[in-house]
Amino acid sequence: MEQFATIPEERLDEPLLIPVDAYVSPEYARLELDRLWPRVWQHVGREEEIPEVGDYLTYEIGFDSILVVRTAPDEIQAFHNVCPHRGRRLVSVPAGANGARGHKGICNGRREGFFCAYHGWTFGLDGRATFILHAEDWQGALTEARTRLKPVAVDTWGGWIWINMDPHCVPLREYLEPIASLLDPFEFHEMRYKFRQWGIFDCNWKVALEAFLEPYHVWATHPQLNKYGEFYAWSKALGLHGIDGFDSRRGEASAAETTVHRAAVGEDPRVAIYQMQKEFLETIGASTTETLVRAAARLVEELPPGTPAEEVHRHWLASARAEDAARGVRWPEISEAQMAAAGLAQHIFPNMNILPGPTFALYYRVRPFGDDPDRCIYEAIALERFPPGEEPKPDWVYAPQDPSAWPFVIGQDISNMVEVQKGLKSRGFEGCLPNPHQEKKVSNLHRNLARYLGIGVPRPLAAQ
Repeated sequence: MEQFATIPEERLDEPLLIPVDAYVSPEYARLELDRLWPRVWQHVGREEEIPEVGDYLTYEIGFDSILVVRTAPDEIQAFHNVCPHRGRRLVSVPAGANGARGHKGICNGRREGFFCAYHGWTFGLDGRATFILHAEDWQGALTEARTRLKPVAVDTWGGWIWINMDPHCVPLREYLEPIASLLDPFEFHEMRYKFRQWGIFDCNWKVALEAFLEPYHVWATHPQLNKYGEFYAWSKALGLHGIDGFDSRRGEASAAETTVHRAAVGEDPRVAIYQMQKEFLETIGASTTETLVRAAARLVEELPPGTPAEEVHRHWLASARAEDAARGVRWPEISEAQMAAAGLAQHIFPNMNILPGPTFALYYRVRPFGDDPDRCIYEAIALERFPPGEEPKPDWVYAPQDPSAWPFVIGQDISNMVEVQKGLKSRGFEGCLPNPHQEKKVSNLHRNLARYLGIGVPRPLAAQ
């Protein structure tokens, strides 16, 4: 694999070329398994998935398997899912649909400890060995350090559980900044699963992730949304992470720069807001709520014709907030300035992208499938605030990569993925050319991947 000079963050405004090796090379995929995934914080699930002591879940990344266990009411620990005796996995991850390995939703459960079915070594929830058959045969060599499960760093933010296999990793909060501070006002920890769907796709994990890192694709991929205005966007690098939002420099008639707060273009904003929110609910099942749609439907009755878009927008949100309050759903105390600062969507390096709203979030997570550069595990998850006691508990739903098996808008994105992976291998394709203004999150992803992997892509386009 060629070596190139590393691109500094300040040069992401320039046209860049991302060589195809990043998506199709087995060597590049192996470098990711060796140098990326063991060193980054990854979210593995939600705190509400393991509410009681003894509850656990497994998380698979590449060929590593991680046990995440609630060891006390206020404590979560994580360990490598492997017996230190002969290497058998303690929790077997059964094959999923189409032989898919390693989906975290498959192995949730509750145990008092972990038992190795090979030779019977037994471990407490804290990872310490509690029984070793004929331990005396080792002549005192079986120290606690040799026999306990190997720990993995674990922490929580936003209601998500995060792990890092690097024993020398920086604290989670430090890793997540400045994204964490931008998103804290949304109080994701108050949200719960609305739906969660996953599949095995025939494309590189970055191809799948990048389908959601920019709105530049909306015009062609989601043409039905163009009637609500132009989705021209700005995109910024925030260290490891990235952010984007709608760019008002284009003269867009928008009350704000987030999807849910966007006053759709149209002669009557009362009607346009309702039509857009209704379409989101029907074609995504997320990025809005039933309360927001009902409040939007009332706008024509509650406001006179000619009401300015900004006033319609404020009335709509106030109406939805009042309706939610009446049914026991509290909105976060988040200002318009905080909402605007968060933009439309946020990329958390390396493999998560979030589209937040005041009472909901839609996010995507993608992982490699073993060391195969042409396959990945893709997940789409929706969160929402619910009245206390009315939170649903949806299971993971497997779906094939057939776009019709997914919510319509997500299916439109999926329709590009396999075709991109095929096109990347064409002799006629020289490399990806991300838009320097609207797709900076994509360039920044590869800039940071190159830093972790010790290589130098992307590279300046002018140098070709």
